[in-house]
Amino acid sequence: MLEVNNQMKDLVSELNKILNKKYEKISKLDKNYIRNLVKKQVGDINKCRKLSKNLLSEYSSGGGIVAVDGSNNKLGGAYPHFVELYQGLAKGSNSNENPVIEVDFYTPLYIEREQEIIDKIRKDDPTKEDIDSFIRNYKLSCIELKAAIGAALNLNPRVIMMDGSLIRYKIECQDKWKELRSICESKNIILIGVVKDIKTNIVGTTLTEKKTLDPPMNFLYDRELLYGILDMGETLIPEIQNIPKYEEGLSSLFIRASRSPMITGVDILNSQRSYLDEMANLVYTLTPENSRGIPLWIDIIDKEVKISDRLMRGLLDEYLDRDIVEKLFVSERSKRTL
Repeated sequence: MLEVNNQMKDLVSELNKILNKKYEKISKLDKNYIRNLVKKQVGDINKCRKLSKNLLSEYSSGGGIVAVDGSNNKLGGAYPHFVELYQGLAKGSNSNENPVIEVDFYTPLYIEREQEIIDKIRKDDPTKEDIDSFIRNYKLSCIELKAAIGAALNLNPRVIMMDGSLIRYKIECQDKWKELRSICESKNIILIGVVKDIKTNIVGTTLTEKKTLDPPMNFLYDRELLYGILDMGETLIPEIQNIPKYEEGLSSLFIRASRSPMITGVDILNSQRSYLDEMANLVYTLTPENSRGIPLWIDIIDKEVKISDRLMRGLLDEYLDRDIVEKLFVSERSKRTL
């Protein structure tokens, strides 16, 4: 085992002190105090219920539940000598249905293939890094949206669960997002996003603006402020005016769906907001108690869609000429033997 350098030990110890100092004020606040502030100033805290087998069977007979996720993996070194593969999977809970799979690739060595995507960049004189980042984000979001659109058209589900926030799709792949949204609204398919990696700061900002949290902690993300505040099966629905997503046509809630003290977010279209409580109950029902707080069906799709390093290398070794792989996509770093 590599011996840890003393300077590295000191550096990590310094990081520990910095983070402890930054978060010590919130850690000292009484959880009931924060909970009461949240209830008074942010939104309602409600209790979910587990759906009965009869109600779940109604979802099945009504078209079932589709979970959608995407995966990407990269082989190569620094720009432009790499290739990235993308895979999107939409799979329904009804076992007699075929899953919808979408795939794509990207390499800067064939940038002319991506001109249509590059034309969508809303920035004057984008840099090489801007273009690269935009294309990669667009492709991953687009591949998931295409899979979801295929599922909406061919599987006719009752619910489509996207793995992640719906706002991401609108930002990164607006054209396909509009298409999916239109199809779901016209066919009355409930579209939700289930968000584990929460990056909003609605609660801290609201409490700071109303001067009810001392000292101000608007720098804290919701996942930090709400950690352990909700009981299992509880939701927090922020007031509409406090949700930036609302202006983008979305409504949201936070839920603690398992024993894990971490919260999960649920996004829904404003036009389908009347189903928000029902979707919270569905997420709670489909989430195992001892899990990380995500519906089991999403976790299953996440595992199935994954493009592993082994699969990535196997595909390229099998279907690309060896000299192409060696010349273009094998980094010098990967050839090291010492």
